Amino acid sequence: MEATLRVLNDLESRGLLTRYAIGGAMALLFHTEPVATFDLDIFCLIPETGPLVTMSPLYDALRKDGHTVDAEHVLIAGVPVQFIPAYNTLIVEALHEADDRKFGDTPTRVLRLEHLLAIMLQTGRPKDRQRAALFATNSTFDEPRLLDLLTRHGLFDQWQQIRSVR
Repeated sequence: MEATLRVLNDLESRGLLTRYAIGGAMALLFHTEPVATFDLDIFCLIPETGPLVTMSPLYDALRKDGHTVDAEHVLIAGVPVQFIPAYNTLIVEALHEADDRKFGDTPTRVLRLEHLLAIMLQTGRPKDRQRAALFATNSTFDEPRLLDLLTRHGLFDQWQQIRSVR
């Protein structure tokens, strides 16, 4: 994983990513109990090249550097990585407020738990709702910050539904 993060840091330093942070189930490793996952979700800001976001420069550079693209994943140092461009204001905010962390000796960024919970609620997949419910009861998070975030992004009702199930 550390070699994968070094590649991501290199992509950012080369300007192929404007900013990235670990999200999804892998990010939960930094906050709470591990969750089974087989890939590394990387939320990212992509440099603007026109009216449409294109991932082509990123994927072309990764191929040139010897990494294999397979459907929605890129195999980087043995880790399947899924790049998820920031697609709404919640994700953009999450990227800007991500925590600086280290994995081993390698610096990286990880989405804050409050943003991860909000993204799970916004996505609304059954597995995300289950994870959100689990972490709502078993994790330490900044509740005032989370409530503000959920209110601003129109997710408060989904949070109330999760909380009422417990």
